[in-house]
Amino acid sequence: MLLDTASLYFRAFFGVPDTMKAADGTPTNAIRGLLDFIARLVENHRPTHLVACWDDNWRPSWRVELIPSYKAQRVEFVTAAGDQVEDVPDRLEVQVPYIRACLDALGIAIVGAPDHEADDVIGTLSHRATMPVDVVTGDRDLFQLIDDARGIRVIYTAAKGVGRAEVYDEKALLAKYEIPASRYADFATLRGDASDGLPGVKGVGEKTAASLVTAYGGLAEIRQAAVDPSTPMSPSVKRKIVDSSDYLDVAPTVVAVAKDAPVGPFDATMPTEVQDPERWLDLVELLELGSSAQRVMSALKLGPKA
Repeated sequence: MLLDTASLYFRAFFGVPDTMKAADGTPTNAIRGLLDFIARLVENHRPTHLVACWDDNWRPSWRVELIPSYKAQRVEFVTAAGDQVEDVPDRLEVQVPYIRACLDALGIAIVGAPDHEADDVIGTLSHRATMPVDVVTGDRDLFQLIDDARGIRVIYTAAKGVGRAEVYDEKALLAKYEIPASRYADFATLRGDASDGLPGVKGVGEKTAASLVTAYGGLAEIRQAAVDPSTPMSPSVKRKIVDSSDYLDVAPTVVAVAKDAPVGPFDATMPTEVQDPERWLDLVELLELGSSAQRVMSALKLGPKA
């Protein structure tokens, strides 16, 4: 089970009452919500391995070089050293280090890769996997990883939350978007995504993008059809595809989830004991994690480290 960690703790932050806080006033809704999410996911799906995939860089330089608008609207400020700081609510930002500390103390693997997003870590680990994979995310881009032959599914949390998350395999994805998983990245490139600063092909929405993929296949075939007078593609759509040539030259690399991120060795086996019990107890007490701590301990079937 590969967790798109930021996707989950953002959902927890906005979905769990912000009245949850420690005695010193530190907000804890994202921390407690994420622990509750992990507990429920583990109880429902019983993975043998668990990885909290991390954004070592939420806006990788190689993506920005290709499309400067990529996630540009999320940049709050740039430091003197040139680091781009994401616009994150203050009450969430203060919780992120505690989230990482809790996961680490429990013994849940936290895995990132230099200049790559969690999506790319997920893509790389899915590509390397020798067992079935459940990807937990609220990000549609990860639908491109679905592969029935390899047992790769997406547990999609954005629509109905973690408790009623939709499980997408190839059949479910085809029913939803009328395209195969192998063509989802082409579809997403055409459609674009304003929330990620990806313009897409101007005038081509979800339905048109799906119909183009269905009729012609991948982007190369679609672009070829757009300049071929004999194809039945409408003149207006042909013009839109041709006019977006500069975007289409670079967008596939940006949209595609990397499968070769520099992820080093780690142990993803589900922990059987709390990795750092003293630190965990300190965090539980400091943050007053209460029932959330109990739930995640119970779900993971964790005992104290000998």
